[in-house]
Amino acid sequence: MKTLFISLIIILLSVNIASAGTMVLEGKYQSKNLYVLNGQMENGVGFCTYEVSINGEVTTDEVNSSSFEIDFSQFAIKYGEHVIVKIKHKDDCCPKVINPEVLQAHATFEVTDINIDKSGILNWSTKNENGSLPYIIEQFRWHKWIEIGEVTGRGALDKNTYSFKLLLHSAENKIRVRQEGYGGITKKSSVVSFVSAVTEPTYVMSRDAQKIDFSDETLYEIYDAYGQILKKGYGKSVDIANLVKGAYYLCYDNQIAEFKKKGRPLYQ
Repeated sequence: MKTLFISLIIILLSVNIASAGTMVLEGKYQSKNLYVLNGQMENGVGFCTYEVSINGEVTTDEVNSSSFEIDFSQFAIKYGEHVIVKIKHKDDCCPKVINPEVLQAHATFEVTDINIDKSGILNWSTKNENGSLPYIIEQFRWHKWIEIGEVTGRGALDKNTYSFKLLLHSAENKIRVRQEGYGGITKKSSVVSFVSAVTEPTYVMSRDAQKIDFSDETLYEIYDAYGQILKKGYGKSVDIANLVKGAYYLCYDNQIAEFKKKGRPLYQ
């Protein structure tokens, strides 16, 4: 009889585990708690959730109610720290977290200093970062802002310092950094300028119209007459053999030029 009773317990536990689900939320701690609407079982006895854990540690939250709060203060979690929240529930019902966005970082940084040194390195310092978000470095070229690199933000409230080696063009360079946070909301730094000693390169098309050669290495982009980008890169030459006859725009250094491709291409 005792053996049969133990066997029944094992079977019941197995059924319970098999019929369980886990909701996982991951993000950065923003000093705010999560709130959960906790449905009842289909038979009306008990509630969906039976266990909550934060970074692998089971919380002491009272989950046997129609709604409850996941309280982060019971653990020594620092602002901006990465967190994984697991809500274990029965399979035939599922709880609903009503404010999951509180684990998503927002772009809240404040730049305390930004400059470009003589070696062409962008340096900037920030405070009040709301979690680790990438910094996108942008340079103003060809009448538009283009992305030239990325640095991972540290996400600390106090001082953060960063640097990035720039690819400077001739004359005045304009640089800024930006972050994109929760909901696609973007925040940008002020623009910093630097006049470089880089000599403006020249270009020439080969006699057979198969390539364009620059006098020095440069960033470049080639567009067709409809504004569609066809080629982009960095170097001292660009292969244009597969461009058909017609007019094109060449963006290089900080210049925009127009050129015409004549004749038939060698290949397409």
